[in-house]
Amino acid sequence: MPSAAATAAVKRSRAESALALVCAATVVFLAARDLLLPEVRDVEVWLGFELHGSKALLSAPLHWAIFGAAAWAFWHAKPWIWPAAAAYVFYVAVSHLIWSETSPNGSGWPMGLLQAAGISGIGVWMLRMRQRAVRRDGS
Repeated sequence: MPSAAATAAVKRSRAESALALVCAATVVFLAARDLLLPEVRDVEVWLGFELHGSKALLSAPLHWAIFGAAAWAFWHAKPWIWPAAAAYVFYVAVSHLIWSETSPNGSGWPMGLLQAAGISGIGVWMLRMRQRAVRRDGS
């Protein structure tokens, strides 16, 4: 358990606090959804391609781990989280483009491109926040 002085030494921005809470809530949401809803439990999407059945069930905890690690890193203001989170967001953007074209539930590449562009905006914002974090604490 870290001491109060060590906890106080963390210079966490409001954005980092908010993203830590969003990531933590996402872990709870994904785990509950994957464990309690059979129609959702049987599908996971990786790089825009759907996995079904046991592959989906076995890969679901990887999503939980990604968001859990991000929650921890944002809460502790780790400098590497901003570019890592931005990279993940860009990966999600590409995944939306691929999924929109390859999945029978997708809406085609024009909609996927629109989704990817919107999601990429979040990645650009995260890269800009990283620049602010570097200026803030000189890391």
